[in-house]
Amino acid sequence: MEDYNKIIESLGVKFIKSRNIRILQPIRIKNFYDVENTLLILYNGEVSFGEEAVHAEVGDMLFIPGGKMLSVTYGNADRPKAISNEEFMTHRELYFEPNLEPAKIGQIENSFGMVAFEAKVFDSVNFFTSLDIPPFLIKKDDKLAFMLAEILKEDMTDDLGKGRVIKIKTEEIVIEIIRYIIKNRLFVEQLATNSTYFKDPRLIDIFAYIKDNIGGDLSNKVLANVANVSEDYVGQYFKMLTGINPQDYIEYQRMEAAVGLLRTSKKSIRAIGADVGYKDTAYFCRRFKMMFGIPAGKMRRRESLMNL
Repeated sequence: MEDYNKIIESLGVKFIKSRNIRILQPIRIKNFYDVENTLLILYNGEVSFGEEAVHAEVGDMLFIPGGKMLSVTYGNADRPKAISNEEFMTHRELYFEPNLEPAKIGQIENSFGMVAFEAKVFDSVNFFTSLDIPPFLIKKDDKLAFMLAEILKEDMTDDLGKGRVIKIKTEEIVIEIIRYIIKNRLFVEQLATNSTYFKDPRLIDIFAYIKDNIGGDLSNKVLANVANVSEDYVGQYFKMLTGINPQDYIEYQRMEAAVGLLRTSKKSIRAIGADVGYKDTAYFCRRFKMMFGIPAGKMRRRESLMNL
């Protein structure tokens, strides 16, 4: 338990967005993917996920760790329109309608609420992504449901201190999700592995270096110097502790940084690619679409116009 407390204390939690959504027509997104963690609560109607169509009941919450691709169905699962993640992100207004009235949270037919957030250990490693856990259901949890509703309400206002209140409540949500995982003994092996490698100072140094030099040279030779191990060994060492090779981890971090720049800056796609370490813009665009199922330019359009 002490190890888990240390991990929680090291977590940097960042609120991304919250939405209360009415489903306009049943859809099945066959390759849904996003970099943030998402907690979704079903208020009314139907939501299911996975190839075997695990159905959420009203009041259940679906937790989707960032970086996990899955099939998700909103609305009646018997007759959904099958669409790609690119189609969904490009024309989301055809399928979802946002509600901006706090009094209507939980009261609208075919609706759900959601909160998206980051949770990073040492401000560099996505905690839930690093666990390599699948999306899962949290059966009716009144405390979590109340916290999520409070964030939705707060985000719909312009009250003094709104940002600080949302930040505190998002941190509480992250802790409650971790408590739920531990209480129900979910993903025990993954948690045990994480609590071990997050204590390795050389690995922590690598994580920090990657974060601070995301657009620079992050070859195994450079990482070996950071960790003070041989170049031949650093890849094996990194994979032994994390389960992935360092270059795959670096690409994910670079793409995550690119998404952040698309959302917060007006830089060109070429400039963003260069900022996150890609000298070849065409290669950056190919890798971006391969990872997210949508071109970088369309993701920017979604973020700037859809506000969903």
